[in-house]
Amino acid sequence: MRAKPWEVPDALWERIEPLLPRKPRRFRHPGRKPFDDRLALQGILFVLHTGIGWEHLPQELGFGCGMTAWRRLRIWQQAGVWERLHELLLAELHAADQLEWERAVADSSHLQAKKGARKRVPAPSIAAGAAASTTCS
Repeated sequence: MRAKPWEVPDALWERIEPLLPRKPRRFRHPGRKPFDDRLALQGILFVLHTGIGWEHLPQELGFGCGMTAWRRLRIWQQAGVWERLHELLLAELHAADQLEWERAVADSSHLQAKKGARKRVPAPSIAAGAAASTTCS
């Protein structure tokens, strides 16, 4: 039986889990136990794979509520989890000689290329302006 795309295999989970931030529980008043990280990740992957809204994540799947998954995604993004995971997986692939660099593409659209500009030029405004009247000329 083929695994579903949102199911996280044990081998991948062993790489991801150490990268996740840990929030220590208080001793005297620990509160409710946090929702399982692996299930939250599978909920995130389910939403991303299916394209449904966070609020529509089916409770029956056991991935928690959509807002919990969304919050974990945000927390993990802010903690740099995805960047570190990407670097880890690239290093593993490089060590196993599994990267095909001749197929790589460098996208420079996110890099500033000022060519020695001395001062910053303001971007033109894209704010809404008054539209021409269509009822009279």
